[in-house]
Amino acid sequence: MQIRLLIFLLMAIMPYSAAAETAKPGYVPPAPVISTESTLQMIGALLLVLAVIVGGTWLLKRFALLPAVASGVVKVVAAAGVGQRERVVVVEIEQTWLVLGVAPGRVNKLHAMSKPVNDPVAKPDPSRVEAFATQLNQSMENDHA
Repeated sequence: MQIRLLIFLLMAIMPYSAAAETAKPGYVPPAPVISTESTLQMIGALLLVLAVIVGGTWLLKRFALLPAVASGVVKVVAAAGVGQRERVVVVEIEQTWLVLGVAPGRVNKLHAMSKPVNDPVAKPDPSRVEAFATQLNQSMENDHA
């Protein structure tokens, strides 16, 4: 029992560095995989991607390249810019089209008319669609033959 106590005390007092392996003289440890530089580079790239996404969305919104969702009673049929901040907008309300002049701070009714019969938003004629489909199929068959 006394021998075990003596060995325990020697192990507790003895420094651990004496029991450790000695370093090789020419050994250089590898660089850490996650360094401060690589972390900053990754964060910078992420911020750049986010800035491009936000900037692209802003540009699409600014130049009205994103289509507005038509919901409710009022639908925007067409719009055209006539100045730096002025637009002419055709709005459909029920069966009436209103031509509006839109400028910052004001909207003027320029003209009102009933909805045209040949609505540009209307669905295409089914007979013309079928004729086009058959002609396309014939053309594709002739190309593969």
